Amino acid sequence: MVDRLLNDQVAGQVKQVFERLDQPVHVLLFSSQAACEYCEETQQLLTEVTAISDRLSLEVLDLEKDQEAAAKYRVDKAPGFVLLGKDGDRLVDYGIRFFGIPSGHEFSSLIHDLLLVSGRDSQLNPNTRATLAGLKEPVHLQVFVTPT
Repeated sequence: MVDRLLNDQVAGQVKQVFERLDQPVHVLLFSSQAACEYCEETQQLLTEVTAISDRLSLEVLDLEKDQEAAAKYRVDKAPGFVLLGKDGDRLVDYGIRFFGIPSGHEFSSLIHDLLLVSGRDSQLNPNTRATLAGLKEPVHLQVFVTPT
């Protein structure tokens, strides 16, 4: 493992934000024993983030050994992780996936998405919800980010 990735100042800021967490969120990380750039760092980061609040939990699976779970959650590369709503023993998939380490600007996206899943609401306005409700075919939306 590497040294702590979140310094005390950042961890303190995240802790303040996490005071708004409502419902539990389970982070399901798919790592790999094979050559995997950033698997160790991603696990370290998610361990540090989920340790900040008791409303967050982390589970680490192996992409190759846990192929059934990987297929269920549509994770095909490592590191990859899913943010799931946790309702007792039941996990609810809201379709949020991250691939690679969420560093830089993506870190704030991770924190924001944890809040969204915890709130169990996308915060979309009524017009957007109506438009989405009218879709007749599935839509596969991906956002790609490259570090600079």
